[in-house]
Formats: sequence, structure tokens, C-alpha cells
Amino acid sequence: MATHGELEVEIVAADHFVWSGPARSVNARTTNGQIGILPGHTPILAILEAGELSVEPVNGDRLEVGVDGGFFSVDSNRVVIVADNARVGGSVSPEAD
Repeated sequence: MATHGELEVEIVAADHFVWSGPARSVNARTTNGQIGILPGHTPILAILEAGELSVEPVNGDRLEVGVDGGFFSVDSNRVVIVADNARVGGSVSPEAD
């Protein structure tokens, strides 16, 4: 569980769990452009563009996640990302396999 000054992040795909944990920031591309989320961000609901998003966990290395669309929401330092497909560390396109 995230503490004050951290984000609680959860990433899921349509058919599987991807990642969850406390983070310092989340960066993603939306239909309106690139967005960065830090603790204290105003509530938002946005549509994800296909591509990569990144999470800077409180502990460990930066996490890169390939997504092929979906949405994410931010409210009270909780970030929920729901993607149609998602893969840690790479593209979700068929050419990447």
C-alpha cells in the first residue's frame, strides 16, 4: 500500500494481472498527448494510446510496459491502468514475438 507522497499503481490487461505497487510517478501517452502523474495529481480519466508507459516504483528499476490502448484513472493518489493487452518490458504488437 502506498503511503503519503506515493502513488498506488495497478496495471491490468483484459485477461491478466500485470503489476501493482507503490510508485513515485507514472508516464503515459493519451489521446490528448503525453501525461505525467505525480502524487497529488488532480483526478483524471483518460484514454491510453498504443505504445509504452513507464512507472517509477518506490523500490526497484523503472518499469516499462507496452500497451495497445485502454484507459487509466487517477484519484486520491491511486492510478488504475486497464489495457486491452499489456506486456512488461516490451511491445504488445505481434511483430515483437
